[in-house]
Amino acid sequence: MAPDDRKRAIVAAALPLLLAHGRETTTRQIAEAAGVAEGTVFRVFATKDEIVEAVIEKVFDPDQFVAEIDAIDLTQPLRARLIALTGVMQRRFVEIFALMTALALPKPPPPQRARDHADWRELVRGHLAPIFEPDADRFRMPVDEVIRVLRLLTFSGSHPHITDQQLMTPDEIVDVVLHGTLTTPTGRES
Repeated sequence: MAPDDRKRAIVAAALPLLLAHGRETTTRQIAEAAGVAEGTVFRVFATKDEIVEAVIEKVFDPDQFVAEIDAIDLTQPLRARLIALTGVMQRRFVEIFALMTALALPKPPPPQRARDHADWRELVRGHLAPIFEPDADRFRMPVDEVIRVLRLLTFSGSHPHITDQQLMTPDEIVDVVLHGTLTTPTGRES
């Protein structure tokens, strides 16, 4: 196995162990899960902390997230596109929340790449907007605002503490964003 492939395999094997056991995970458990000898782990990573840092970097890396967004079929109807997008966002949030909890991280780590928060927001918006834009005329607010509302509701609806362990489903989130919570969506209630 090539060194980069071995590194990826070790990180992939370590993630579920860290989610289950936190920092109590041993390098022996990681080696067994990766199907390699423990010595092999230490030829790739100098310490267990390096493995933990590599897992954190992988989970927070936006590349897979952006690739999943870009894979959404834009020929689907609006609701189906938004459910697919919400599913992608929710999986990312749930994994991040779970890892932060398991490792007792008080806050997300600083970005590994030279990208500040505004750059990250613009990058994501550039990948999210095409999902909404074919139906931009159907929204009563600008697409950027609809994106913001969907992201906020998905974040809060996916957080185990905010939801009291009752996560919203992508269907529920999308229905609230598209239809609100009133039984009669027309007109304002006095």
